[in-house]
Amino acid sequence: MMEFTFEMTPFESVLADMEQGSTLSGLRCLALLEGLSEDEAEEALLALEQRQITLDISDLPPCQQTGELAVRLRREQKLAEARQLPDSLEKNDPLRLYLEEIAAIPAAGDENRLAMAYLDGDDSVIQNLVNLNLSRVTELAFNYTGRGVLLLDLIQEGSLGLWQGILNYTGGDFAQHILWWIRQYLAKAVLLQLHIGEIGQKLRQGMEDYRDADQRLLADLGRNPTLEEIAEAIHISTEDAAVYQNMMLQARTRQQIDQSREPRQPEPEDEQAVENTAYFQARQRILEMLSVLSEQEAKVLTLRFGLEGGLPQTPEQTGQKMHMTSEEVVALEAVALNKLRHQEG
Repeated sequence: MMEFTFEMTPFESVLADMEQGSTLSGLRCLALLEGLSEDEAEEALLALEQRQITLDISDLPPCQQTGELAVRLRREQKLAEARQLPDSLEKNDPLRLYLEEIAAIPAAGDENRLAMAYLDGDDSVIQNLVNLNLSRVTELAFNYTGRGVLLLDLIQEGSLGLWQGILNYTGGDFAQHILWWIRQYLAKAVLLQLHIGEIGQKLRQGMEDYRDADQRLLADLGRNPTLEEIAEAIHISTEDAAVYQNMMLQARTRQQIDQSREPRQPEPEDEQAVENTAYFQARQRILEMLSVLSEQEAKVLTLRFGLEGGLPQTPEQTGQKMHMTSEEVVALEAVALNKLRHQEG
């Protein structure tokens, strides 16, 4: 009898090795989705959802759009960060109308009691649970602006995540459960948008160009090139070069984590080789720049990017260590990174 074997895709192979409840970075997920159709990508992300594998897209750079869409995305991001929505939009703007509609929906009742009633089989409380959490969806969606997805679409995807979260609730901390589902759907929306635009391929090519230029200039100059020199060599802005630098740093960190599973004593020549890499110099520059930040801001970035040799932490993990909410962590991180950008400029 003829036997058939089916080779797993890279995404399926990674998924098979991941434990339920673990985390997958956005950059790695985007790379694994390459070559899949839009429908296949959605099925792959659904498989993550079913395994309760968290999507952490904090390592993804801001999405670079062009034309009118880029203008709209930048405006939404600025208004969301300044908390000037919906009043700063035109009266007939679809986003403003939707936000006003959400704000007008009556929300009453005790969330925990309603959740318990739902567990007892009372499906009539579902709409009340939705209404109570729509403002939470909106607030979380604000934090995902600037990533290539219109805010109206983000809110609608987050609302779908809220609905699915309620339907999948089987007990425990209802608020944390719902937050996971909303964030998961917001992250999925961003990843699918990037996948459709083949951003994963562009990011990988950009990182390869950055690395090649770094190595070439190191040989030509006899020293580690500056960020500006690398940017000029590959004809991109210093800001874009900084994005690739950060991605290279995180990729190297993940590689070190994987290698640490088979520890060995470092040889002197190994240590010297690390000293001569652009990664080491970049890390040193970042650590030096942290001195301009407050102690709390520096600690947020240190935890989020694993700058002291540990694992990069999610906003939730960072918040637990600093006794802050994940939203407060994201907001403080944005302030700190903005200070660093101005300092570097």
